[in-house]
Amino acid sequence: MKYYIITGEASGDLHASNLMKELKIQDPEAEFRFWGGDLMLAQGGELVKHYRETAFMGFLTVVKNLGKIKANFSLCETDLLRFNPDVLILVDYPGFNLRMAKFAKKHGIRVHYYISPKIWAWKESRVKKIKAYVDRMFTIFPFETEFYQKHNFEVSFGGNPLLDAIENRPNKEEGFPDFIKRNKLGEKPIIALLAGSRKQEIERVLPVMLECVDSFPDHQFVVAAAPSIDAEFYASVVGDQNVQFVYGQTYDLLQQAKAAVVTSGTATLETALLRIPQVVCYLTGGGKLLFTIGKRLLKVKYISLVNLIMDQLIVKELIQHTCNKEMITQELNQILFNKEYRIQMLYNYQLLNEKLGGAGASARFAKMIYEDLQR
Repeated sequence: MKYYIITGEASGDLHASNLMKELKIQDPEAEFRFWGGDLMLAQGGELVKHYRETAFMGFLTVVKNLGKIKANFSLCETDLLRFNPDVLILVDYPGFNLRMAKFAKKHGIRVHYYISPKIWAWKESRVKKIKAYVDRMFTIFPFETEFYQKHNFEVSFGGNPLLDAIENRPNKEEGFPDFIKRNKLGEKPIIALLAGSRKQEIERVLPVMLECVDSFPDHQFVVAAAPSIDAEFYASVVGDQNVQFVYGQTYDLLQQAKAAVVTSGTATLETALLRIPQVVCYLTGGGKLLFTIGKRLLKVKYISLVNLIMDQLIVKELIQHTCNKEMITQELNQILFNKEYRIQMLYNYQLLNEKLGGAGASARFAKMIYEDLQR
């Protein structure tokens, strides 16, 4: 059958590529056409647009690029009809994908949504569009099932594909000596800094994270640098701080770290699944007023996926005014040197892993998608 897939960021590229790999097992003659990235391209098929050309985040950025965004919609609509797939598979990316779902539904193309938008946290009203335009919703968090049940919409939970990505990661067996040699790092234990993948959030969060460096002279701080961000940008943010970088090796870095300071997002879950104790940071732009407004609009009591999934405070969340040198340093001391505190966090990580259903999610989702289309 013919599959048209749309995703708009690096994490979507990762999960969609694993889904494509498993779909080819279910359907050896599968044809793919997609908006995505290099990992999807490696699975075969035709790449229409790379996510680097479609990732417009933030109000001002969107306004400045309205012409490009409109052109992308037009291209996608025309291309979708020309390809005439058996199914349109949407991966998160709701601003773009919900519009494409409406268009596909109008033209009689079956719509599957793989990895639900986080409407349970923000813009809950989007559930109306999902119910109207999406034929099957596949979710990756157990609490999403309850959320959609509240809105009388049946979904299919098959586990979390991050478990597959982590299970199949390269350099899984690499030891600390080989890692530091390959990346020209020192021999001190590593504290990993995950400051996000977008310039705006890196500019806000990384300087605060770096204020803690001098408090841990017996450790080396290493930034998980995003491949899409150039070295000059990082240099402008870091200045003369004593910190190292590794590019495109987040899992490799976390695997060797003793602790991590992580910007809220998918990275908090990845860090937990790799069994690395962490402290979660979150800073918004726009000052205190914008933060207060945003907080009132949020529908969840935690900001990290780890705590949301477990429905309790597993990892410390430092938000806005509490995200500072003193609080980060205090929490790092706890997870590095308080043995009982550290063991408890690692035990909770194990419970989290079990709650997500273990590895094999990509295969389970591919089977559900294929069987749905066969029916």
